[in-house]
Order: sequence, then structure tokens, then C-alpha cells
Amino acid sequence: MGIAPQPEPSGRILVTGAVGNVGREVVRAITPRGHLVRAADLSTKEIVAMHGDAVEAAVLDYQAPDTFASALDGCDAVFLVRPPAISCMESTLLPFIDAALEHGVKHIVFLSCAGAGTNKLVPHHAVEKHLAVRAASYTLLRPGFFSQNLGAAYRNDLANESRLFLPAGKGRVAFVDIRDVAELAAIIFDDPVAHRGAAYTCTGPEAFSFEEAARLMTDVIRRPIRYESASIAGYVRHLHLQGLPLPQIAVQTVLHVGLRFGQSEKIDPTLERMLGRRPRTLATYVRESAELWTPPPRSVRGESNESVPPLPAWRPPTPTPA
Repeated sequence: MGIAPQPEPSGRILVTGAVGNVGREVVRAITPRGHLVRAADLSTKEIVAMHGDAVEAAVLDYQAPDTFASALDGCDAVFLVRPPAISCMESTLLPFIDAALEHGVKHIVFLSCAGAGTNKLVPHHAVEKHLAVRAASYTLLRPGFFSQNLGAAYRNDLANESRLFLPAGKGRVAFVDIRDVAELAAIIFDDPVAHRGAAYTCTGPEAFSFEEAARLMTDVIRRPIRYESASIAGYVRHLHLQGLPLPQIAVQTVLHVGLRFGQSEKIDPTLERMLGRRPRTLATYVRESAELWTPPPRSVRGESNESVPPLPAWRPPTPTPA
């Protein structure tokens, strides 16, 4: 009887985008598992402020190739994230991948997106193709829309205007929690060989339209939240007024318009199977993060500034019989 092969965990892992929404959670997920972690981003000061001394800190700027070597030196694996503001992969992430392989990186986990394997309009597609050609060992994570988008990309609209303004039509989304995707990344780094060449679609356990998501938020935060289905032109104008660069506007618009055609509505069992438990729900994230959508204070002459008492604990509504 043969002996089962033993897992071959990664040595030092470079986590890119380590102060971003995904990178920070990946650092938090893999550090307790005994890996050596080097956290990389544009500012080591921000890395240390967020993660303390538990990880090494390194500067990494995809638009500055002279930062690649010091970030990659001595690393066996990389968690690769595309910054939202960068859309040209040929001059940024693709040369970084080549540099990583030249420095002896043995495995790359790339945070892609759902549908990137066939959708040439998203930058992730070019990265996936380059990894397939150049990388000896890699894993693709293809999440749909993150629950945390409500507390990041959509936060200002929700807090200031109590609305979700998106060109998604009536499309449904199987929102996935970033923390679950980070945990899957940690599992992969425990034994990269077992996940070589794999592409994992990551979704949550439930699919919502944005109108349903708005109703859920209304129930949780006890303030009316509405969904307005934006036109493409109206959404582009909205993002432009927020100061987003045009390449980022283009990518966000493409991804949201794709929701009209069901690109992120399918619930995939992969994440539950890999984690060995049910992924976190959208309601869980909203309950935990309700304070993020508190409206900015508005001082009114003659009104008291006394704090408002906290809301009672939220409980899910009783399901309506069919």
C-alpha cells in the first residue's frame, strides 16, 4: 500500500495589495497558519499600521519595476491582486509575473473574477492567459461580487444618499464574503501542489437582486435604502464625478452591466466544499458592518447633539409560507 503524498506548504508568501480590502484579509488568514508573510503595497507605513510587526513589509508598485526585486526576494509564493485603478496589464502585472518566476517563485494565486476565462473585456483575462503560458504552478480564484462592496465601492452612496445606484438592471448576484475567499487562499498555500492549475469560482450561498439587497439593508440598519437602476451613461457620469480614473470606470461599468445577463447569479458549491462549511451570507456582513452606512452628521440649529440610542439586535424576518 502506497504512502499518501504529504502536503508541501509554501515558504515565504508575498501578499500584494496588503492594505486593500482583499489583501488585508489574506494576510490575516495565512499568518496564523505558520507561514512567513511579506506584505507588499505602496506604503510600508500603512502596512505596519494595519498588520503590526507580525509580517515583513515591502514596497511594491506595479508601475515601478525597480520595486519588484526587493518585494520578491526570497519568496516562494505570491498572492497576486490587480489594483482597481490599473487596467493595462501588459506594462504592470504581466512583467511582475515574469519577474516573480525569474526570482524563483513556485506558485502564484491570482485573484481574478467570475467569467474572466472567456471575457476579454476585463483585465483579469490577460493575466489568466499569461499565467497559463508562463507560470509552472498557479491557482485562479474567480469570485463574483463581494459583500464588502457595500462597505467600500457603494459606501458613500449608501451613507449619503441611502441608495444603491448601479447599471445592473434586475440582475442577481451571489455575493461572496472576502474573508471566505481569503480563507480559501490560505488553504491553497498550505499545499499549492494540490491546487496547481485549478480555477475556483467563489460565490456566497444566496443570490440577491440589488433591490432585494436594498430591502435587506433597510431591515438591518433600520433606515430606508433604495435601489436605482442606472443607465450606462448615468453610471459613467456618476463615477466620473467621484473622481475615478477612466480605466477604472470602464472596468466597473463592464462588470456591473454584465450582471443584467446573469454573469454572477449562479450559486457555485466550490467554496462551501473547499471550506468544509457554509460560506458567510450577505446578511451576516450587513449585520456586522451596519455602522459603515451611518449618515454624516448634520447640525441643525437648536437641535441637541446627544447620541442616538443603539438599535435593538436585528433578527431575520419569519419566512412567508409558499
